Amino acid sequence: MKFVDEVRIHVKAGDGGNGAVAFRREKYVDRGGPSGGDGGDGGSVIFVADPQLTTLLDYRYQQHHRAKNGEQGMGSDCNGRSSDDLVLKVPVGTLIRDADTDELLADLSDADQRVVVCQGGRGGLGNMNFATSTRQTPRFAQDGTKGEERTLRLELKLLADVGLLGFPNAGKSTLISIVSRARPKIADYPFTTLVPNLGLVQYKDGLSFVMADIPGLIEGASEGVGLGLQFLRHVERCKVLIHLLDMGAEGEGRDPLHDFDVLNTELRKYSEELSGKPQVVAANKLDLPNAQERLGTVTEEMRKRGIAVFPVSCATGQGMQPLLDAVAEVLFTGKTDKLHVEPPPKPRAEKKAPAARPSEPAVKKAAAKKAPVKAPAKKAAVAKRAAPVKKAPAKKAAVAKKAVAAKKAAPVKKAPAKKAVAAKKTVAKKAPVKKAAARKVATKAAKKAPARKAASKKAAPKRARRS
Repeated sequence: MKFVDEVRIHVKAGDGGNGAVAFRREKYVDRGGPSGGDGGDGGSVIFVADPQLTTLLDYRYQQHHRAKNGEQGMGSDCNGRSSDDLVLKVPVGTLIRDADTDELLADLSDADQRVVVCQGGRGGLGNMNFATSTRQTPRFAQDGTKGEERTLRLELKLLADVGLLGFPNAGKSTLISIVSRARPKIADYPFTTLVPNLGLVQYKDGLSFVMADIPGLIEGASEGVGLGLQFLRHVERCKVLIHLLDMGAEGEGRDPLHDFDVLNTELRKYSEELSGKPQVVAANKLDLPNAQERLGTVTEEMRKRGIAVFPVSCATGQGMQPLLDAVAEVLFTGKTDKLHVEPPPKPRAEKKAPAARPSEPAVKKAAAKKAPVKAPAKKAAVAKRAAPVKKAPAKKAAVAKKAVAAKKAAPVKKAPAKKAVAAKKTVAKKAPVKKAAARKVATKAAKKAPARKAASKKAAPKRARRS
């Protein structure tokens, strides 16, 4: 069966029937009065989620769906028949959107869930409903209303508990064929899977879960490259994701770590909610010789990120039980302890040798470079300290003003000043005279001194002889 997950259809509800205009015509009934009946209601369009369906294929070839109209009212007080509703069955997980406004009308995520998307028209009233005491023969009736009409876009998102992610030819189809009864197409070339596949996995103790295999993703899938944009919606409802790493990929720069980063980037671009779902990382194709060599490097790099890696081989069935145990624990208990590991301790940083002291020229250059930066701070500090000192001249100016005012107020005596000047002049004149007299006295004394010395010398021998 062809898988179709998106269609565009046109639906219309039935119109309501018109009311009738009629009067009673009986032989023994005089003035029988109005007897027009009401019209019937039109049928509505209802969508129902059917768990037996897995595709929207039926709506690909039949795109117009219309409910029946209600019957017209009739005479003798007979009402028209209401039409049955038009029930359209869709797979569980179908989204119903208005194609014109892109408004989400319903999300049928539960089995047997029903939703009315187009309401049928209401039937009109006959003329018997308008008879009154003053208007006993109404000759009019009410018309029925039109039913709603819409263009819808149906979008299917498969309901699965576990989703498989990986590059093309990573082993997703082989994995789902081993753990369930699904039989997808398996081949040794990329993009073998063109449509999603669902498989029921029977776990221990009667527990089971649904696994979805979607087509392989490549770089640029969130922008429409490959088949990713078309089928990424099918893993949005999954609770757990299994990320398969192709350990045997060769050529074109393929590397398991690079593939892991690319797919997570595409998930993040498509939906932040999808990228935040728990991921179980499985390293597949360990039966190949080169895969064992890459496993150690991949495991160590993932450990640095705190992510646990489950080595498996879908071809031989190696490591399947630990993988399913980890998936079931996250799915049924919500615990993610097995998905994470403690990263290795970081190596201690070696002590650095003390840096050599810079030479004097280098110190001077550094000081010269730093000096301009610190100068404004010093100037600011000096300015702050000098600010209070600037107030002193204002006080001195005030004192000086007071002194000047006092001098102007006091009487000025000019005569004594003139006398003082005259006295100074007379003293200056008398001083030379006194100096000249002193010089004469000194010269006379100097002349008399030799004579006294000679007389003293003559008298000295006479005294010596007497002795």
